[in-house]
Amino acid sequence: MSGRRLALRVAVAAAGAILPVGGGAAQEGGDGVFPDSIVFGQSAALNGPAGELGRNMKLGILAAFEEANREGGVHGRGLRLVVRDDGYEPEAAVANTRELIEHGVFGLIGAVGTPTSNAAEPVASEAAVLYIGAFTGAGLLRREDQNYVVNLRASYDQETREMVDRIVGDLGFRRIAVFYQDDNYGLAGLAGARKAMEARRMELVGEAAYPRNTLAVKRGLLDIRAGDPEAVIIIGAYAPVAHFIKWARKIGLDAVFVNISFVGSNALLNELGRQGDGVVVTQVVPFPRDTSVPAVARYQAALRAVDPSAQPGFVSLEGYLAGRLVVETLAAGDPEARPARQSFLRTLMESGPLDLGGFVVEYAEGDNQGSDLVFLTVIRGGEFVPVSRLSR
Repeated sequence: MSGRRLALRVAVAAAGAILPVGGGAAQEGGDGVFPDSIVFGQSAALNGPAGELGRNMKLGILAAFEEANREGGVHGRGLRLVVRDDGYEPEAAVANTRELIEHGVFGLIGAVGTPTSNAAEPVASEAAVLYIGAFTGAGLLRREDQNYVVNLRASYDQETREMVDRIVGDLGFRRIAVFYQDDNYGLAGLAGARKAMEARRMELVGEAAYPRNTLAVKRGLLDIRAGDPEAVIIIGAYAPVAHFIKWARKIGLDAVFVNISFVGSNALLNELGRQGDGVVVTQVVPFPRDTSVPAVARYQAALRAVDPSAQPGFVSLEGYLAGRLVVETLAAGDPEARPARQSFLRTLMESGPLDLGGFVVEYAEGDNQGSDLVFLTVIRGGEFVPVSRLSR
């Protein structure tokens, strides 16, 4: 991207509003491509129990887009983002997706959640609009026939397999339960945990759920406690998960709590406070404070540029990497040709391994997932630390 210059032009829509884009004449770019810009849309939770996730995905994407624009944009075009709040509800995600497509976007980026993506992705695919970097590892976005879906992160099956391997292999525990959100997201994680257990000829000692967008966890907690687990795999969002862990400690459930990446690590840490020590979270991006990884060093600088008060975190780093994926793929295209979704996909599928700065992704026909990496982190002394194995 060095050597290409373009004035910074990034437009963001506040929740409930759409901003005009592309020189003030949206009708000129029904596919999101204008003479001076390429427009992307995002429908994500900006408020409610999952709002921190959407806000940080947006922040990371904007950091990547603004960084690219400061360095010259992509072949004479700036990158813009139009954002709508769906509150982590499928119906709102569908309405937002339809409106963004009608408005004119090159692709949707940074959707947050499995239930919302399950509802919105078919709308985007039917319209032949890209669906990039959704913040979910569910298998429902990883089918071979989903030609317009581009996943960045490892799957929930891979995360839960790593969880079970570490719980059993590192800690020697065999009594494992799963507490999950009662929707597509939670069921995807539960299915992954069951597969991992079955591969070891083991069975879960308990399963319990809570309703999405609520803190109604107490009944499920009592069901989990009845199984006397040594470890609890949790498939949820940060607010109800923190509520669950606090109450579990209060009633004396002495277990290791292992969370999937979607939980929102920074938000979970803030919610748990002093009760967070020992809580484990699997991650699908590098440690956001490890500047020995070139992508992380760039991310930190880009984050400071867009919001000097923002703290580095796993969610905004994932948003940044999704944004970088877009930038690099567009930049690898023909500089003389008008950007097109099909050429974007062709470039992505035919380019081989793409190094985003120490974080390598690779796509191929029938494989729309770029990374298979899963990392381990543990809360110690009020902060997350990266670990290679779990210890008692």
